[in-house]
Amino acid sequence: MPHGIQLRSTPYDHPDAVELDSQVQAEYRARYQSEGEGDATYLAPGMFTPPNGLYLLAYDASGTPVASGGWRGQEKNDEGYENGDAELKRMYVVPQARGLGLARRILAELEDGARAAGRLRMTLETGDQQPEAIALYFSSGYTMVPKFGYYRFHDSSRCMAKPLHP
Repeated sequence: MPHGIQLRSTPYDHPDAVELDSQVQAEYRARYQSEGEGDATYLAPGMFTPPNGLYLLAYDASGTPVASGGWRGQEKNDEGYENGDAELKRMYVVPQARGLGLARRILAELEDGARAAGRLRMTLETGDQQPEAIALYFSSGYTMVPKFGYYRFHDSSRCMAKPLHP
């Protein structure tokens, strides 16, 4: 990880998290040429509170937030989740910090946190207009799985998972 980068567990509604969330939503709108919403999946701050979730921000040496990511616990339901799932949400790196390995580092920390919380599988939903994300997940051991979640009926949706072995 680049010198001076710090990962911090942060509430999902912290002002820095809210700012990065607005940036990732704008990127989703641009990539998917969507007029209104970005990712419309319902998320509440409590979903990312340990031990049932975790939200991380990466800060550069000047204290500026440059990346985010979180997971929330899921159990078997009619959206296709399974008992013991941890769902990855809001993975994002600001454009000027891309290529530094921040997403890979956050992903590893989130997997470790979910594993420590007793989660069995990390799941995620991304889209076909996010080839960098898909490449990251494949290179990190994720495989395609049947679609789940809010976007399970969308053609552009891509769902992936990875077992979280102890």
